[in-house]
Amino acid sequence: MLMLASAAQGAVSIFLIAPAYLIVVWHNHDHLSIARAGTLAALPNVGMVVALIAWGALADRIGEKVVLVSGLSGCAIIAAACTRVHSFASLGFFFFLGGVFAASANAASGRVVVGWFPEHRRGLAMGIRQISQPVGATVAALSVPGVAQHFGTSWALAIPAVAIGFVAVACAAQLQNPHRVASSQFNEPPQNPYRMSSYLWRIHAVSALLVVPQFTLSVFGVLWLVTDRHWSAVSAGVLIGVSQLIGSGGRIVIGLWSDRVRSRVSLLRLIAVAASVAMVVLAVLDHAHWAVAAAVFVIATTISVADNGLAFTTVAEVAGSAWAGRALGAQNTGQFISASAVGPTMGALIVSVGFPWTFVAAGAVALLAVPMVPRRDESARISP
Repeated sequence: MLMLASAAQGAVSIFLIAPAYLIVVWHNHDHLSIARAGTLAALPNVGMVVALIAWGALADRIGEKVVLVSGLSGCAIIAAACTRVHSFASLGFFFFLGGVFAASANAASGRVVVGWFPEHRRGLAMGIRQISQPVGATVAALSVPGVAQHFGTSWALAIPAVAIGFVAVACAAQLQNPHRVASSQFNEPPQNPYRMSSYLWRIHAVSALLVVPQFTLSVFGVLWLVTDRHWSAVSAGVLIGVSQLIGSGGRIVIGLWSDRVRSRVSLLRLIAVAASVAMVVLAVLDHAHWAVAAAVFVIATTISVADNGLAFTTVAEVAGSAWAGRALGAQNTGQFISASAVGPTMGALIVSVGFPWTFVAAGAVALLAVPMVPRRDESARISP
C-alpha cells in the first residue's frame, strides 16, 4: 500500500514539474518571455488548487481507491493530449485540466498511508511517501530537458503520460482501502477540527510559506544554472535531479527523527530557520560568482523539501480519519496556491533584480513561517 501510494504521488509529480523544465526551451526556441513561460509552468498547480479539497472530501466519503484510479486515469489522458497541442492557450488549458485530475493523488494517497500505519511509524512512512515528490522531480529533471532538447517538447510531455497510466493500472489491480473504524472508538473529534483550535490553520500557513523557497529552486533552478552559471541544459537537469534525490533521503530522515522525538512541530520550526539561512547564503555566493554556489543550491533544495512530510503527517493526525481527506486537501491547497504564485512573481523578480535578490526574497518568506509554527504538538487523534 505504501509503494502504491508513493508511486501515485510520484507519477503526478512528474506531470506537475515537467513544464518547469521546459521553460528554457520555451524561452530560447519558442521566444516566450520568462514571465509567460513561468506562468505556463505554474498552471498545473493552479488546477491542483481548484480540485484538492473536493478530491479529499470524495476520498473521505467513498474511499481512496476509486479516487486514485479515476483521477490518475484522467490525468494520464490529459498528459497524453498535451503532446498533441503546441499553442500557448491550448497547453495552458490542458496543463490546468491535468492538474485538476492530478489533485486526486495528494489527499487520497496520504489517507492510504495514514490509515495503514500506526502513530509511532507514521512519520517514517509518510517520509517515504513524501520522497515520491522529489523522486518524480528527479525523473523529470533527468529526462525532460534532454528529451525536449533532442526530440522536442511533445516527446518530453509523453514521459508523465506513460508513468501516470502505468500507476493507474497498478492501483486498479492492487490497491486496498484502509479499514475504517467508528471515530467514537478512538475519541476522534465529533465536530469540525478547524473550529476546535488554530493548530491546523497555522500548519497550513507555515507550509504555504515554506513552499516559496522550494518552488523557487525547483522551477527556476535550470534557468539559473543555464543563464547565470552558464551550464548546459542537460548538466543543469542532472544537478537538479541529484539535489531532489538527496532531498528525498532528507525527508525519510526527518520523518524517522520526528517518530523518535515524538514531535513534528519542533523539527518544522528548525527547517523553517534553516531554509531561510540557506537561501541567503546561496544569494551571497551567487552574487560573488563563487563556484561553490552550485553545492549550496543542492543543500538549500534538500532543506526546502524536508518539511512536507512532517506537516502532512501532523495535519492528518489532528484532523482524524473522518476529516483527513479534506484537511490534507486544504493543506495542499495552501501549498499549491503559493506554488502557483511562484512562477509569475519570482519570474518577474528575476527579470527586475536578478537571481541573488530573488533568493533573498524567498529566504525572507521562509523566515516569516518561524513564528507561525505552533509551540507544541497536538495529540494525534487517528489510531491504527
